[in-house]
Amino acid sequence: MHGFYRTGLIAIVGILFIGLALSGCGKPKGPPSGGAPEVAVVVMQYERVPIVTELPGRTSAYLMAEVRPQVNGIIKERLFTEGSDVKAGDVLYQIDPASYQAAYDNAGASLARVEANLLPVRSKAERYKELVAIKAVSQQEYEDVSAALLQVEADIKYWKATVESARINLGYTRITAPISGRIGKSNVTVGALATANQASAFTTIQKLDPVYVDATQSSANLLELKRNMASGKIKGNGPGQAQVKLLLEDGTPYPAEGSLKFSDVTVDPSTGSFILRMVFPNQKNTLLPGMYVRAIVQQGVAEQAILAPQQGVSRDPKGNPFVLIVDAQSKVEQRMIVTDRAVGDKWRVSSGLAPGDQVIVEGIQKARPGASVKVVPFNAGKKESPEAAKSAQPPAKVN
Repeated sequence: MHGFYRTGLIAIVGILFIGLALSGCGKPKGPPSGGAPEVAVVVMQYERVPIVTELPGRTSAYLMAEVRPQVNGIIKERLFTEGSDVKAGDVLYQIDPASYQAAYDNAGASLARVEANLLPVRSKAERYKELVAIKAVSQQEYEDVSAALLQVEADIKYWKATVESARINLGYTRITAPISGRIGKSNVTVGALATANQASAFTTIQKLDPVYVDATQSSANLLELKRNMASGKIKGNGPGQAQVKLLLEDGTPYPAEGSLKFSDVTVDPSTGSFILRMVFPNQKNTLLPGMYVRAIVQQGVAEQAILAPQQGVSRDPKGNPFVLIVDAQSKVEQRMIVTDRAVGDKWRVSSGLAPGDQVIVEGIQKARPGASVKVVPFNAGKKESPEAAKSAQPPAKVN
């Protein structure tokens, strides 16, 4: 019996050993041999790209006038609503005109008195001119009458000027709007004393349609743009072709396009930048003076630009950009590049890439410099298949 059990135990152990050996042979001893990893690439080629610069700026009124009194007096009435639109010539304030009306009337009366003396003096001078010719009066008497006539004529001119000055001062008691536009708050009230040419303004009128946008641009960027235009890399806009768009403070685009008015001829030494002034229509008064905006200015067109997808551009520990490309032998190569500016979801590459280079944009984690890879085209707009989407859904619950 003991021999029978011993023989059976040996047989069982042998069967287990054979099973373990067979299962060990079925397991892979190394990494799966699936061939070279697949990577998706984008083939570089020349593209026509507008050179667009985004500049910070502030809005300002197209016209602005500060309203100040030109005569002294007490303000009797305010004739406008704060924040409303006014037209040039509208009366804004009324200063007490009593003293100026009296001065005007006095000057008019003095002029009338002098003019009343003109006719008899002139007639006497004409008679003496005839009499002196026949020696009926002396030459001295004739000269005295002629001098009196000249005196009366000079007095008339003087009082006419005095009347005109009094009339102007009387008109200044009615403070009118010098321009059409939106009027601000009033800094004075009825009963306040107005002083001619005072430092503080009564109110301010601003014309808001159109409106100016003053943006700052770096002089270094301007020099680079001029070098590229001189070398032929960039073609400048012709006269009247400058396109300017605007982004509001919240990032929304302004619906109307503007035009480039001029660029300043002086660089601010403290900032190294200069001013670009643009004009935008503002019919709905969306833009208010002092608002922060971003101007998008098209300064030229790069006829032969190379754009690399941003997802395919990496950076080394020093921050220098590089890409992984696939060479003619289907091997991965690391290429250092120089980027110029972002164009949508791509980088404009100024050096490091040439037409025909295959830049890896997917599968970068599996690609190592010097390793062989399998190239597949990159489809940026690919979508998940219906079967895959269906399999990704959770299974329905069974009641």
